[in-house]
Amino acid sequence: MHSSSTSGSRLCLHSFTSSLSFKALVLATAFIPFHTINASKTNQYNTVVNSNTLTVVAVSNPTVVFKDGNFKHGFGYDLVSSYAQNLNVKLQFKTVSSNEAALKMVQQGKANFAMTTASINSIEAKHLTGFSASCGDFNSLSKNGLNPDINWVFKRADDPLTETASGFVCQSKQNGAIQQMASFYNRNVVKKDDWTTIQRNLSARMPIYKASFKKSAQQYNLDWHFLAAIGYQESFLKPDSVSPTGVRGIMMLTNNTARAMGVSNRVDPAQSIQGGAKYFDQMMSKYSHIPVQDRYWYALVAYNMGPGATDSIMKRLKAQGKNPNDWIQLYDFLNRNKASNGRYRQAVQYVTHIRSYLEHIKSTPKLLSI
Repeated sequence: MHSSSTSGSRLCLHSFTSSLSFKALVLATAFIPFHTINASKTNQYNTVVNSNTLTVVAVSNPTVVFKDGNFKHGFGYDLVSSYAQNLNVKLQFKTVSSNEAALKMVQQGKANFAMTTASINSIEAKHLTGFSASCGDFNSLSKNGLNPDINWVFKRADDPLTETASGFVCQSKQNGAIQQMASFYNRNVVKKDDWTTIQRNLSARMPIYKASFKKSAQQYNLDWHFLAAIGYQESFLKPDSVSPTGVRGIMMLTNNTARAMGVSNRVDPAQSIQGGAKYFDQMMSKYSHIPVQDRYWYALVAYNMGPGATDSIMKRLKAQGKNPNDWIQLYDFLNRNKASNGRYRQAVQYVTHIRSYLEHIKSTPKLLSI
């Protein structure tokens, strides 16, 4: 657990227009209810509240965001999404090709803030203000293979949006959310030496089953890359795979699940993919009350452990006074208890490996063009 008072000059908001230190800013704003902020003054905060939309611009990279269609995920994206939920507004997330372009959009008022790896010197040169997106918890990002130099950049240091954002980020550090989020997005989940084999398998087998993945994904409005990542985790995309417990096929369906999904032959690739997609869609529907960027992970845990086991954990979280609909809370529970519970350990490995395979597929042009 890191304290939000960890400071020094590294955690200052940098701006030509303000010399207010980050520590002082957090202390001044962390306990201000958002609804009490002066609504008469024109500022970015009021723009966000009045439009019910938080517009954020970022450069796509492995620390910030992976995206395809409506499904986006990533350490930076999830943190920004949590802030938008905290403000009770919608998130409009835009990506651009460079830090320079992102900073320019903030300057021009086309974005409420930017998420960049631009240096503080380049931020200051544009008369903007920035602070660490981890509230200085550089170690949590570095040890998980994430870029510790990610910053949130605003137009003015004295804007209530800047102030509430800095308070939110440091509160996230203090309550452990930053550490857990970084742990979930660990870039080193799959060993570096394994990627050669994974890439070879995907290159050889993806062309055979891509059409089935895309067809089933379209039918259920899912991300086909996601279905392919599940298939690789389950069977390495080998249709004749059989586990010691009797599940089989590309999507490793049990007899009961296959029957319920209308699958008559589990080792038929098209049927297996169709059945897996249908079952995953049912899990997505079951957790439809959960924000979409978290819903995929809940559905994955339920696909692996069963919805009953997943619901049981959610009930325990609620009894502990935690939010059962927050993925970081569920992941934290699984992660903390995995040493004493094999099913939890398997669920953590399952969801983090699928996330890693998904990102590899999304970021490998050769696989996407197959």
